[in-house]
Amino acid sequence: MSNNKSTIDFGFSEVPLDEKVKRVKGVFDSVAGNYDIMNDVMSMGVHRIWKRQTIDLSGVRPGHKVLDLAGGTGDLTKAFAKRVGKTGQVVLADINESMVRVGRDRLINEGISGNVDYSITNAEALAFPDNTFDLCTIAFGLRNVTNKDKALEELYRVLKPGGQLMILEFSKVTNPAFAKLYDFYSFNILPKMGKVIADDEASYQYLAESIRMHPDQETLKQMMLNAGFDKAEYINMTQGIVALHRGWKY
Repeated sequence: MSNNKSTIDFGFSEVPLDEKVKRVKGVFDSVAGNYDIMNDVMSMGVHRIWKRQTIDLSGVRPGHKVLDLAGGTGDLTKAFAKRVGKTGQVVLADINESMVRVGRDRLINEGISGNVDYSITNAEALAFPDNTFDLCTIAFGLRNVTNKDKALEELYRVLKPGGQLMILEFSKVTNPAFAKLYDFYSFNILPKMGKVIADDEASYQYLAESIRMHPDQETLKQMMLNAGFDKAEYINMTQGIVALHRGWKY
């Protein structure tokens, strides 16, 4: 983010603050129908393993209330719905109506209903009361938020005391040699694959750039502590391509 408070990064570009939300919406309106394919392309198929590790570490139990923010097509919501059971609740939330619609339709088609609700809401002003959820997750969504500090404060607010936030997000690769290969893939191959698969090179270019502009592991950990979390830590996955940050509210 630039020092000029009136602008913010959109990939490698600088745009007015109020413009980023519109542009991100445009990206996800464009990719919504191919979102699962997009995740496969961006992660070389490994996103399913990263999500499974997140679910396994969540500690979700029957009766829990879970917020799956930036829930996409519902991978995490589906798994959590099975774990919370009939007495629990999962809310799939996203600022983008197209994404919520795709996720809802997919989950209903797969027979996931009864304990899942849907919400179109902004991460910076969550439409939920204080102390509502046992667990909040945001997977591959925080980097698209304009004011990440505000979003972290909101996630802290809606967590119950004893609750946990889990942020699964592309991060900073820890191995320099591997980082060069990953950069080549991200900026030379990924956008071209986006053009072939979804006829949308520009959106995939933005997604690659947005990863590089996202705070690194230690910076995000400190941001969580600054937002009020009493404890924060992270786990690198696949040499730091992705990091799972966890924060607790005591």
